Amino acid sequence: MTFQDQILQGIPSTLPARKSPDPSFSHAPKRKDILSPDEKKLALRNALRYFPKAWHEELAKEFFEELQQYGRIYMYRFMPDYEMLARPISEYPAKCQQAAAIMLMIQNNLDPAVAQHPQELITYGGNGAVFQNWAQYLLTMKYLAEMTEEQTLHMYSGHPMGLFPSSKDAPRVVVTNGMMIPNYSKPDDWEKYNALGVTQYGQMTAGSYMYIGPQGIVHGTTITVMNAFRKKLGPAINPKGKVFLTAGLGGMSGAQPKAGNIAGCITVCAEVNPKAAYKRHEQGWVDELITDLDNLVLRVRQAQQNEEVVSIAFLGNVVDVWEKFDLENITIELGSDQTSLHNPWAGGYYPVGLGFEEANEMMAKEPELFKNKVQESLRRHAAAVNRHAAKGTYFFDYGNAFLLEASRAGADVMAANGIDFKYPSYVQDILGPMCFDYGFGPFRWVCTSGNPEDLAKTDQIAAEVLKQIKNSAPPEIQQQLQDNITWIEEAGKNKLVVGSQARILYADAEGRIEIAKAFNAAIQSGEISAPIVLGRDHHDVSGTDSPFRETSNIYDGSKFTADMAIHNVIGDSFRGATWVSIHNGGGVGWGEVINGGFGLLLDGSEEANRRLQSMLFYDVNNGISRRAWARNEEALFAIKREMERTPGLKVTLPEMVDEEILNDLRFGNKK
Repeated sequence: MTFQDQILQGIPSTLPARKSPDPSFSHAPKRKDILSPDEKKLALRNALRYFPKAWHEELAKEFFEELQQYGRIYMYRFMPDYEMLARPISEYPAKCQQAAAIMLMIQNNLDPAVAQHPQELITYGGNGAVFQNWAQYLLTMKYLAEMTEEQTLHMYSGHPMGLFPSSKDAPRVVVTNGMMIPNYSKPDDWEKYNALGVTQYGQMTAGSYMYIGPQGIVHGTTITVMNAFRKKLGPAINPKGKVFLTAGLGGMSGAQPKAGNIAGCITVCAEVNPKAAYKRHEQGWVDELITDLDNLVLRVRQAQQNEEVVSIAFLGNVVDVWEKFDLENITIELGSDQTSLHNPWAGGYYPVGLGFEEANEMMAKEPELFKNKVQESLRRHAAAVNRHAAKGTYFFDYGNAFLLEASRAGADVMAANGIDFKYPSYVQDILGPMCFDYGFGPFRWVCTSGNPEDLAKTDQIAAEVLKQIKNSAPPEIQQQLQDNITWIEEAGKNKLVVGSQARILYADAEGRIEIAKAFNAAIQSGEISAPIVLGRDHHDVSGTDSPFRETSNIYDGSKFTADMAIHNVIGDSFRGATWVSIHNGGGVGWGEVINGGFGLLLDGSEEANRRLQSMLFYDVNNGISRRAWARNEEALFAIKREMERTPGLKVTLPEMVDEEILNDLRFGNKK
């Protein structure tokens, strides 16, 4: 059968031969054995409902084995035989281009060159899934192939509920992931209901089909590292020969060494999973790979003395590195962590003192002992960070729940007031006030032709647009614009593409709209050969309510609410988005965040031009308005400027209270 025929058949008409996981791929760790015997029966009933009754006896035994062996039912037998990668949009069997674009994005998320655990349908973060099982993938691709411009596919945590009549103006796909009743949103609830096959963790851009490989976070990491060095060293001092120590090379955190190279420092990134470390090294995301701690010390000293710009992967535990560098008096200017600590008990963080395979076995067979080991490791980790901080290291939490989980483990990470952390979130110190409050966030696009020449053309167009905007921009956003001009002009040289021909940069509403309009015009004229998919990371101005990351610089008490993210996805859906998504969970953990995203297809039409202007404007300014209402100075500047130049925009602004009025009142000693 051709690729198109296989897509169109969905669930095969004859039972395919049994398949086993390919040992050459990185695989998800065995999940916790959390279901009772009756719940395991329910999990099997739930899995078998995708298939003809005649197959049930054979599949029941097989799926039970998977559940026992892996803690999940992945349905490996139904993995497609064709190569999994983003093809040019013209190769997909589809009745509308919007559906074909979504098929392309789904396959890109599952491309083994992109995905962390591709055969478990996990894109990044240890548990960031596109689907729960392969039956869901097959059905979804079939539905998309059949979809017309007057239908919408509704996705329930990976399950394609079906095609429903709608309209041309409606989104083609609406995605939800992990939308739990609040009292059922603890980590063990995810383990249980995911094992039952009724919900999944979509991370941020995995379950919304917008992941573009490590590049998706490279730019934000680059901005963060550059500005962290500016805060630490001053804007005039070059970071060459200065050390940035971090951890995590799986999934999106492969971006850290690349970002360090672009920022111009020495990056040391520890990784315990050999396959992840070697994969990132082979792909060129990290320059060197070292397996011995003493050799790492020698290499870092050499790089410091020679003021090198180099990225080094250390195959081992980052706690050992922090402690060894302390003993050896190696100066660390910047420190952070990008392990998947939102998922601490199921492979997101590996405790020091245990080998990788030993840890995987313990987390499945002795979960309580494993949890104790993780928390013990976090206490050591934090203690080593504290010793370096006392010597002058600038440590920041990179939004992966490191400080949150360290505090829960009893580590010394709390400030003197006992409420706040002693180290800032990178959003509090850098991205919040410098980017998000002004409306700058991770705008991205994918060239559906698969042609590198189209991507190069988009880079050129984006650079020209940003330069034009910079000419008349106010001083408050000149630095942001210049950093992004430098980024996009150098992007092609940095070999950031993995999988689809994609790009990312930080832009505000004006920048996103003007870049998108220029792309649409270039598609219409034939200068760009095929449609472009627009999107963004959920890690942005408006899409995500996350009190320990994206909204950590919201100080009016509302950072624990999720109204903004919900309004974002609803507002985008009727302003022109091709697909929208809303998730529980993300980089900080299940139950800790709600985030929304979108995809928008540009096809060169006037209709696309109308949609992009309406949707992109709201997508950004919804968040600026909320930030302004929280009294964030930069956001107040941005929304007042926007109201002056945009008829029809009227935003409620806060009246500022004189602190002396409040200070004169007696509030007592209660917290």
